[in-house]
Amino acid sequence: MRLLLRRAAAAAVALLSAGAVLAPAQASATEAACQDLNIPVSLVDVPLLGLDDQTMYGRLCVPAGGSRTLQVLVPGGTYNSTYYDPPGLSEKLSFRKAANKAGYATLAVDRIGTGRSSKPLSLLLTASAQANAVHHAIKAMRKGTLGPKFDKIILVGHSLGSATTLIEAATFRDVDGVVITGFTHRLAALTAVPTVASLRPALLDQKLGAIGLDPAYLTTGSGLRYTAFHTPGPLDQRALEADEATKDVIAPGEMVDAVLIGLVLPYSRRINVPVLLAMGEKDSVFCGLLASDCSSAAGLRQGEDFYYSPEAKLRTFVLPNYGHSINYAPNAPLLHNAVNGWATEMVGK
Repeated sequence: MRLLLRRAAAAAVALLSAGAVLAPAQASATEAACQDLNIPVSLVDVPLLGLDDQTMYGRLCVPAGGSRTLQVLVPGGTYNSTYYDPPGLSEKLSFRKAANKAGYATLAVDRIGTGRSSKPLSLLLTASAQANAVHHAIKAMRKGTLGPKFDKIILVGHSLGSATTLIEAATFRDVDGVVITGFTHRLAALTAVPTVASLRPALLDQKLGAIGLDPAYLTTGSGLRYTAFHTPGPLDQRALEADEATKDVIAPGEMVDAVLIGLVLPYSRRINVPVLLAMGEKDSVFCGLLASDCSSAAGLRQGEDFYYSPEAKLRTFVLPNYGHSINYAPNAPLLHNAVNGWATEMVGK
C-alpha cells in the first residue's frame, strides 16, 4: 500500500511539474510572431532627386495560426510606429497586441523621415508623398515579397497618419477597409493652438538633435506632450514619460496638403470601401466649438457623413473623456474592441 501511495504521489508531482513546464510554452505559442521589415518605397513614381529610392520601416506581427488580413498602422505627426505599441506600458494600451489577439496581422510603420525609415530632406515630404510610400508598402505585403502574403488590407491611421491614410485609400483604392482616428474635416481653430505652438525645430531637441536632420524638421518642445495631445484626459505620468521618450518629428510640408487635401477638399469621397472614424470625445485639435461634434458617435457621423461616399458605409466611434492621442487613454481597450469588431464585420479575417 505504501509503495502504491509513493508511486501515486510521485506521479502527481510529475504531472504538476509537467504542467508548470508546459504552461509557459503554451502561453508563448499564442503570442504573435514579429519581425522587422525594411520595405523599398517611393515618394513619387518617377526618378527624381532620390524620391524613388526610400526605405519604410515596419514591424510585422502575425498571430499564431496566421492571418489573411493585415492592418497597416500609420502613426501621426511627431509619432512613430511605437504609438501603436508603447514600450514599457500596460498591454491594454497596445493597439497592435489587441489586433493580433483578435486574429489580425499588423504592420506598424514609421513614416518616411521618422523612426527607422529613410530621412530625406524635409522639403521633399508631404502627406501625398507619404501616401505614395504607404502604397508601395501595401503592394509588397499583398505580393508577399517580404514574407507572408495577405489577401485583405485594412489601412489604419492616426492624426496626420489619418490624412496620409485618407489620401492613399482615395488615390490608389488598393485596400479593403479604412480606419481614421484623431482626424476629421473640421479643425478646432480655437483650441488647437497649444498643439501647433508646441512645435520646435528638432535640431534643438536634446535627443532628436543628434540625429542630423535638416533644420525644417519639427518636434514638440520638452514637457509639452500632455497639453499638445492628451489634455483633458487623466494625467498618467508613466504614459507621458513613454510618449516623451519615443516622440519623433514632422515635416512642415506634410501638414500643408494634409489640410488642403484631407480637410478642405472632399477627397475622401473617393474612398470606396468601408470606413470607421474614431475620435476622442475631448480632442482639442478637431472637436469643439465651430469644429466637429465629438460628443457622441451619432453627432460625429452627422458632421462627417457628407465627406464620405455611400460605399464607405461610414461608422463612427467616440472614446469618452480623452483628448487627441486616444491609444494612450486608460480606456483605450474600448477603441481596440470597436476597431476589431468593425473589422470583423465589415472586412473579415
